Amino acid sequence: MNTPLSVEEYRELLATALPEAVDGDTVEPNVQSLFTPDSHRAALYVDSTVVRGGRGVGKTFWYRSLLDESLREIAAQEYGIDRLRRVQVSRGYGASVEPDLYPGTGNLRQLMEEGIPPYDLWYAVLLTALGQPELRGLPEWRDKAVWVRNNPGAAERTVQAADREAQTKGVTHLILFDALEHLHRVRAQADRLVGGILELALAMRLGTRSIRFKVFIRPDMYDGALLHFPDASKLSSNAAALTWSRANLYGLLFHTLGNAGGGLAERFRTLTGGWQSEADGRRHVPPALLSGDEQSQTDLFTQIAGPYMGSNFRKGHTFTWLPNHLMDGVEQVSPRSFLSALQKALSETRGQYAGYEFALHHEGIRRGVQKASETRVVEVSEDMPWVRLAIEPLAGHQVPIEQERIEALWDKSRLVDALRKEAQRYEPVTPEEEDKVRTGPRYPEDPAQLIEELIELGVMRRRADRRIDLPDVYRIAFGVGRKGGVPRVAN
Repeated sequence: MNTPLSVEEYRELLATALPEAVDGDTVEPNVQSLFTPDSHRAALYVDSTVVRGGRGVGKTFWYRSLLDESLREIAAQEYGIDRLRRVQVSRGYGASVEPDLYPGTGNLRQLMEEGIPPYDLWYAVLLTALGQPELRGLPEWRDKAVWVRNNPGAAERTVQAADREAQTKGVTHLILFDALEHLHRVRAQADRLVGGILELALAMRLGTRSIRFKVFIRPDMYDGALLHFPDASKLSSNAAALTWSRANLYGLLFHTLGNAGGGLAERFRTLTGGWQSEADGRRHVPPALLSGDEQSQTDLFTQIAGPYMGSNFRKGHTFTWLPNHLMDGVEQVSPRSFLSALQKALSETRGQYAGYEFALHHEGIRRGVQKASETRVVEVSEDMPWVRLAIEPLAGHQVPIEQERIEALWDKSRLVDALRKEAQRYEPVTPEEEDKVRTGPRYPEDPAQLIEELIELGVMRRRADRRIDLPDVYRIAFGVGRKGGVPRVAN
């Protein structure tokens, strides 16, 4: 008979499995960590040009996974996308410094100041990926883009030849784009650059059979891109989204525990049953724990965290409470926030509630949500400092709140002036600072439009009675109250 894991053994397994850093930019995907939720299948189709997703949902993870042949093979097998086995993958843009493949942030800023058309620039990136011989002798991206503008026939012949050769070989050239928030610190220029990528992506989709772009992009950047070119709507019609259901999140947790390595992970797999192992050492989550049976997921998480967020059901059920309080305004939870909250819950439980009867204490879970809120606010402030400027005037007030009240608080705090000052104040002076992006809202002087943009971002949401609410994942760290809600962390 299999002996269940003790409370301390579950804590040890969680400590081994949950990484302290769950940032996609610092954690490289591998065979064991690759998790393939059903909801991501469409994003991996070769013909899915646009892949939308907020911060922490897996854009960089999939970008890096598609660059790795062994991980592409796993994705091809598990999603049943045979075409992924027949791709030649190249970087079109990413967070890593690759000046031979694409221009970096400082170079892009200079090129935009010089008036280089974004379409020509990205065409040069594409031709470089395709091995255009005349571009090899031009080390500067300015010269490459000028060559594209002056040699349209040669550029088109290079694309045609590469397309025909790929068809003969039965492969597809797949050009990947990620980290587009690092393109330019000025929102308007970033929008132009993204528009150039998407215009060229559509041209390849319509004009070739074997050259495809895959653009991982935040929804707000896609919505703000300048798509003033024919048939731009076709990009939206085949766009995919990286979304995470509650079942996906818990499936990821159990996948992480079962692939943690060591004897406790092996015992966990034996106890839960139904795991399948591959020759490469990867273990597959049994269907009941993946997404097919929420009751099985509930039962297992209850073994780890107990049934309730307190003494009884009136405080909430742990299984539903955790993702519900991490959900943003568009009802999405990022796996980064989910795993981060669990890691903090474990740390708090070990430090403050070591004698508790379950591996995770409900107060630890609350503090995990508080920590995840702080992290999310830091992230959104790094990506879009204007969001912090817009929400800080609401600190000390309670939601839901009338839109007129928000506009009055913004007027009192002189938000428009603050947004103008933020847009002008940042001038990078070191190479390191070049990578720090500063973007602004599309309509900084229109409060109603500003609220709509915050709703699109998931930072706010509009209730049925038209009042404005803030989801807990933002509300807590911004110091905005809600009667009976999770309080802000006490300093």
